[in-house]
Amino acid sequence: MVAATGGDPEESIEKMSMLLKKIKDFVQTENPNIDSPLMENSIPSSSNGIVSSEGIQKTPVIPDNFRCPISLELMKDPVIVSTGQTYERSCIEKWLKAGHDTCPKTRQALTSTVLTPNYVLRSLIALWCEANGIEPPKRPGSQPSKTTSGFSLAERTKIEALLHKLTAGNLEDQRSAAGEIRLLAKRNADNRVAIAEAGAIPLLVQLLTTPDSRTQEHAVTALLNLSICEDNKGSIVSSGAVPGIVHVLKKGSMEARENAAATLFSLSVIDQNKVSIGASGAIPPLVTLLSEGTQRGKKDAATALFNLCIYQGNKGKTIRAGVVPTLMRLLTEPQGGMVDEALAILAILASHPEGKAAIGAAEAVPVLVDVIQNGSPRNKENAAAVLVHLCAGDQHYLVECQELGVMGPLLDLAANGTERGKRKAAQLLERMNRFVETQKQAQEQAYTRVQTETETQDQTSQPPLSDAVNI
Repeated sequence: MVAATGGDPEESIEKMSMLLKKIKDFVQTENPNIDSPLMENSIPSSSNGIVSSEGIQKTPVIPDNFRCPISLELMKDPVIVSTGQTYERSCIEKWLKAGHDTCPKTRQALTSTVLTPNYVLRSLIALWCEANGIEPPKRPGSQPSKTTSGFSLAERTKIEALLHKLTAGNLEDQRSAAGEIRLLAKRNADNRVAIAEAGAIPLLVQLLTTPDSRTQEHAVTALLNLSICEDNKGSIVSSGAVPGIVHVLKKGSMEARENAAATLFSLSVIDQNKVSIGASGAIPPLVTLLSEGTQRGKKDAATALFNLCIYQGNKGKTIRAGVVPTLMRLLTEPQGGMVDEALAILAILASHPEGKAAIGAAEAVPVLVDVIQNGSPRNKENAAAVLVHLCAGDQHYLVECQELGVMGPLLDLAANGTERGKRKAAQLLERMNRFVETQKQAQEQAYTRVQTETETQDQTSQPPLSDAVNI
């Protein structure tokens, strides 16, 4: 087709992708049960989907930002390219192997071919799948790890020498070796594989509880850099690193605490680690860092807490650690730059009974209504999501929302918001309309009852007609 028209191949790909997306959305909207290969590829075959009141299974439409811009399928292993766009790893790798040096979506030149895992988006996709009764997409099997065979003898000798220093009793040697390993692990993926295979991880874990703050900082940061490699995450956890990382999170320098929080986030990408990290006592010090840390520390703590709270069992722990008052404070400090993160976490916690109670006790409704009126599209949808949970079965909050004038902003959000924002606004509007109708019926019934009682009283207070004639 490109050759026939003489057009730009990338432009043609983009047009074809848009056409395919429209076809998919039409199929999913008009006939969610159609037996189509497109549908089978979009949602895992083992998914349950949503069952309507008629017993018909409906497959939810995948949000646009969860689709790979190339394949338009639900992403399993989203990665970020140098332009900031996210793609399914296998799709963008095929694109690069075909000799392209531009971003398929923006057509900007790629300054690097490094693919960075988009852990936050992967977690959001898993959360969306859970909310819609769909089994999260399984990532393709990890690529075989690169071995140190490609390293020169000098490089391997250097790493072994650094490990020897880590085991030495000399504190200065340990500090300098941990610092060098930290930098080597940051430099590239090959180094991360080689350092782990050489046996550095258990030695670094031992240094997490050292009384020397600088050595401790080097050790936790080296583990953070090593955890970027997917295969190293399991090794770090199995080496017993989590309690040591939590120790650094509680007792370390501010930079060490920040990197400890970032390490916990990196490790929590694996679902089973969410459970062990939550059980390790990590959540209270993360909440403390969210409250008292530097701007970077707050960001790292918020990201880790968001990811941990995807697991239902961690929500109650986070709420009981006092996170809601901290989130509300961050939410009312627009210059603090934490509004996005605070609302994202509140939207997750609001589905938990304790979270709903804590958010209500924090008098959050006026703040949430203000966000729906004046916030960014993403923040509006999260604020609406919190209010949907808050107003479920609680007329007090519905009355408060109504008095604060939320109807107009909700109508605008339902018409012009993000896809999720539209759904949440529609749910909240439906509840408010039902409440208003119930109020109206109650008022009419009360008025009728008063009228009936008044007429009855008038009739009983009048004297009999015969008595009136005798008088």
